[in-house]
Amino acid sequence: MSESVRINKYLSEAGICSRREADRQIEQGNITINGKTAVMGDKVSPGDVVMYGKKKVSMEEEAVLLAVNKPAGIVCTSEKREKDNIVDYVNYPKRIYPIGRLDKNSHGLILMTNQGEIANEIMRSRNFHEKEYIVKVNRDVTEEFLLQLSQGVYLEELEVETRPCKVEKVGKRAFRIILTQGLNRQIRRMCEAFQYRVVDLKRVRILNIRLGDLKEGTYRKITGQEWKELQQQLKG
Repeated sequence: MSESVRINKYLSEAGICSRREADRQIEQGNITINGKTAVMGDKVSPGDVVMYGKKKVSMEEEAVLLAVNKPAGIVCTSEKREKDNIVDYVNYPKRIYPIGRLDKNSHGLILMTNQGEIANEIMRSRNFHEKEYIVKVNRDVTEEFLLQLSQGVYLEELEVETRPCKVEKVGKRAFRIILTQGLNRQIRRMCEAFQYRVVDLKRVRILNIRLGDLKEGTYRKITGQEWKELQQQLKG
């Protein structure tokens, strides 16, 4: 680090957590700079000592991005008080954290990283990045139901209408859906709006990163051409 940066960006780039989570940790008084409790907007300069709880924070040099096949029951959080948190479950030797969320009852692809800027770019909803899911429901999928999903659904609890999306039937009670936003429990809420209940939800793709045949509970590093294509999509 050659110049001063805001504390939330510093924590993000150091691989501690996303900027959003960093803001929460700062508000909770869990971060100090040179022994003084950090506040929002504080800056970190070269030579400053930053502590996250009792751990010293240092900038991470090696960029890590993992594709993880999350099982149902694991929670996408770096919060240690959550016994089923994904960080402990993956047990990677370097500090990493999940990019976004995949709810506890869902399974499939989640990305984990120590690179704050990559995480922020992927999570920004205005970028319209695609995320693809295979969904199984409790009754037969009709063409009318698929059309309603694709045109956008008003979610009363969130007081928002979902963006139009791509939907395709893949089985009697299953469909593929590609979203460009990540509202809380979005697919489940969309289905509930038409009296369908999700019985299985699996994410199979984020941008160009595909789950493929990655075994549940394992991970692989994103490298080579896959990494280059991701960088190009994020720039685009």
